[in-house]
Amino acid sequence: MTNNSENRNAILGAIRRHTIPPVKQPELANLGLHYDDPIAQFHQVLEHIGGTMVRVTDRSQLAVAICELEVYKHAKNIACCLTDTLLGNVDLDQVNDPRDLNTLDLAILPGEFAVAENAAVWVTDQDIKHRVVYVIAEHLVLVVDANQLVHNMHDAYDRLQFDHASYGSFIAGPSKTADIAGQLVKGA
Repeated sequence: MTNNSENRNAILGAIRRHTIPPVKQPELANLGLHYDDPIAQFHQVLEHIGGTMVRVTDRSQLAVAICELEVYKHAKNIACCLTDTLLGNVDLDQVNDPRDLNTLDLAILPGEFAVAENAAVWVTDQDIKHRVVYVIAEHLVLVVDANQLVHNMHDAYDRLQFDHASYGSFIAGPSKTADIAGQLVKGA
């Protein structure tokens, strides 16, 4: 046993004597693509992956714009978590079992920020009782302030915070073939 202990100490001692000199970390500023018109880029990518962008110039126009969407007109069960808009008839705070949301036609939820590069929107469970609402609803409307649009995922990762949320996810476009490949395949 002494031999093994001596060998181990000799190896660890040799490692400690051979330190690697510190290396300056690379500069990470200005990574990724930057777009002349990030809103146009976001719109183009979102349409390419099967989503729809509706832009309003003033927050007061938001309810009217949402009510004009076909998915809103045809929805029977709607959850809306926008504090300044009463467009829903399903109160998520009154739902105890998230499986009871399986008949949700439309969820209208806030997005914290969006990414022009891939049309992703960052969402969290802050102020959302059941995070399953993002994926269980038949249709999803995410509302993001245009001032909260970043150019690329490098910028997006710099913005991530979990101070008040325990869950976060980037969502981009419909959950179809575009999920992984980024190419939406539409049937004939």
